[in-house]
Amino acid sequence: MGHSHHFHLDRGDHSITVHVGPGRDGEIELLVDGKVVAYRKAHGRGMTVLRAELPEDPARPLRVRVREPHLVPSRPHCTLELDGVEVPMPERSFV
Repeated sequence: MGHSHHFHLDRGDHSITVHVGPGRDGEIELLVDGKVVAYRKAHGRGMTVLRAELPEDPARPLRVRVREPHLVPSRPHCTLELDGVEVPMPERSFV
């Protein structure tokens, strides 16, 4: 994985974004409404899970899974789990 990847979904009034940095030393950031709410300094092949909450009353927990294939270098995949429902997060491209 030679460059960064960005995933994004809007849920209700909230924006949920995941930035996956390049390479094994790249960080993963989970942002809710533009604020970093979870962070992993380094990641490798396999599954990385980040947990956070939507700022509501009461707060709604969410979980994001970033999967990077083991055998063949390819793009990571990102899934949001909120209210017991898993939804693939589409990758955003910046042009």
